[in-house]
Amino acid sequence: MSTTKTQRSRLAIGPVIRAVSNIALLSASCLAMNCPAAQAQSPATVRQAAAGSELPAIQITAPEARQHARTTPAPHAARSGQRRRAVAARHVEPQAPPTAAFAESQDARTGTVGVYANSTSVATKTSTALVNIPQSLTVVTKDTIRDQNFQSITEVTRYVPGVAIHQGEGNRDELVIRGVDSSANFFVNGFRDDVQYFRDLYNAQSVEILKGPSALTFGRGAGGGLVNRTLKEADGTKVYEAALQTGSYNDRRVSLDAGQAINDNVAARLNAIYEGSNSFRDYGKLERYGFNPTVTLKPADDTRVKLSYEFFHDFRLADRGNPSQGIVGGATRFNPIAPFAPLGDFTTFFGSPFYNTAHVEVQTGMAVIEHDFGNGLTVKNSSLVADYNRGYQNVFPSGTGGGPGGGAVTPDQTMLSLNAYQNTTNRENAFNQTDFVYKTSTGPVLHTIAFGTEFGRQSGISLRNSGIFPNNGNLAFDVVNPFNPTYFGPVVFSHIPTDANSKYRLNIASGYAQDQIELTRWLQLFIGARYDSFDLSALDRNVNILRARVDEKISPRAAVIVKPMDNLSLYTAYSISYLPASGDQFSTLTPGTLLLEPQKFENTEIGVKWNIQPKLLFTAAMYELIRTNVPIADPSGNGLFFPSGSHRIRGFETALTGTITPAWQSTFGYAYTDAKVTSDTSNTILAGNRVQLVPYNQFAWWNKYQIDPKWAVAAGVIYFSDSFASSDDTVRLPGFVRFDAAVYRKIDEHWRVQLNVENLFNRHYWATADGNNNISPGQLLTVRLSALARF
Repeated sequence: MSTTKTQRSRLAIGPVIRAVSNIALLSASCLAMNCPAAQAQSPATVRQAAAGSELPAIQITAPEARQHARTTPAPHAARSGQRRRAVAARHVEPQAPPTAAFAESQDARTGTVGVYANSTSVATKTSTALVNIPQSLTVVTKDTIRDQNFQSITEVTRYVPGVAIHQGEGNRDELVIRGVDSSANFFVNGFRDDVQYFRDLYNAQSVEILKGPSALTFGRGAGGGLVNRTLKEADGTKVYEAALQTGSYNDRRVSLDAGQAINDNVAARLNAIYEGSNSFRDYGKLERYGFNPTVTLKPADDTRVKLSYEFFHDFRLADRGNPSQGIVGGATRFNPIAPFAPLGDFTTFFGSPFYNTAHVEVQTGMAVIEHDFGNGLTVKNSSLVADYNRGYQNVFPSGTGGGPGGGAVTPDQTMLSLNAYQNTTNRENAFNQTDFVYKTSTGPVLHTIAFGTEFGRQSGISLRNSGIFPNNGNLAFDVVNPFNPTYFGPVVFSHIPTDANSKYRLNIASGYAQDQIELTRWLQLFIGARYDSFDLSALDRNVNILRARVDEKISPRAAVIVKPMDNLSLYTAYSISYLPASGDQFSTLTPGTLLLEPQKFENTEIGVKWNIQPKLLFTAAMYELIRTNVPIADPSGNGLFFPSGSHRIRGFETALTGTITPAWQSTFGYAYTDAKVTSDTSNTILAGNRVQLVPYNQFAWWNKYQIDPKWAVAAGVIYFSDSFASSDDTVRLPGFVRFDAAVYRKIDEHWRVQLNVENLFNRHYWATADGNNNISPGQLLTVRLSALARF
């Protein structure tokens, strides 16, 4: 075949044009990242590169082949990837890969930059941009955790709208999300982490807070929402960081994060922590330590194996807070009373320095195998085995046993009664999850189909011993002066027939399927359902009776997403989840709970999500959550229940998270929550009452500003309107405003220091409660100074 002079000229010029175009694109990319090489690039350099380029081989495609290539639909993985990458490219900053073998870091996979995360796989089992997830959720990144320097879930979530803190008897994490209290809706890497204890965030890559029922992804419970910790993994990134911290109340903390790719097929990482501290409360103390080695293996280009082991120990004083102030005639919801602080002193401890303790030792092993079949189908098989050695004991304000004041300070402020108890709640968890994701198309419609199974076994004991007070005639209570309430006398713990003594085993079998359907560029559907079998048996060792119950439920989820623009979504969503009558901790079955159907949580939500800027996300949602089958104790005292209690929670939430300017990062959140009891559940918890600990209004705003390359400052504010200590609405917790602040200084490429101040103006406030007479004061002014070394 002959070639004309003009054709030869075009063939010669084509490679030059392509070379210049490629260099221009590379230069533009480098300029966006302030790449020195790009800034130094000159037109002469470009001409030289173009002139020196070797001409590539010429390939001529027949017209029929070209026409076929244009008209044949591309595979879904490519077509949807092109469409979605076009969106993602506008939201994710380019990041250098850690190594050639481990091509993406955890930050790169989720588009995480500072306080902003672009996507997550936690909510849907598939990697999905937050703007396309039809559910309210908040991602707290590791940079947010570091900048705020909060190392507990309860403190981090104070900046999340719609989340309130429950005291948890002073010995565990416990949250109230959208008006639903739970000590069990905690997860780690998607696995249940439902034992009651305080978690540390030393090895957290991010913390995800999902709102509303999430049974499709996580199974039972989670009616109001849940919290998941995504742990740092060996992703090939070279990181060597050590942090030292000191501060108020003799705080001392040291942590280590070290990892890198060992070779093209192996990466390793180690996170470790030690902390010892006192507290603003008298006799308060804490010691915790842990370590978490992880290894990632790459036996083939399309296969990953991730292994992890964690040991974690936490020992501290258990503090159940202050009582309330009794009044003559008793309090009512129309005449609520306030917490009691002796002479305004929030440091006084209402317990025993010797007996009030909470301890846990957790050992967790995880193994994950991921494989990409290369045809749009991927599979992940994950296993977890965890052992929890857990116990706590308390001396605390309470009226059990007939003590004066009923747990509150007597109206004349002369007496307060204390009770005591001891609990052992050891547990072993074992889970296996298999998740398939398949990307395909049916004509012009794109599908991301996820399906899989989960099997698990949870077994343990629940043993409670009641305390008696030898100094008070071996009664179940002792009486102290409320202005000098710390108890130094003896307590004897012994088992009585009404104390729990149960050995239990729970078998779980689940299967789910979902489809994220992209009908057009502007219309998406989300449909799915999950089947759960909850097979619980519990041996009541007080009477040697084995009770068993099996619950089988299907939890649906559906949503419609309208996208007027790629960076804007409007959605409406519907979901259901169930909680078996044995409750969050499911450690016992009684003759009453044996007969009850699970509680039901039904959520309807509409919302909007908008990426205002590439790394700035605005969200807003309105919802109604109906909770039914809440157990009501039979007033005859026969131990049976009526499943007719109900709650209705309606609310509005909005948030703005990300980078407003190159120097200004912000997280803003507001929530209005109207959580009401809609049927009488006891003689004191009546229809119309507000659900405990849920404020009508909640506001939080954290801002960090980079003054120059070396200095940065941050400020935060938290506001909670008033709430009630319990759902009988008789003890009111006043609203409060708290201010936090921080200063950051980069010394050089290796050293960085920061100063954090919590409760900047030393405001006295009541932070949370566990009933009417266990009310926790908020942390007083607290200063933390830390230094971070990077090598």
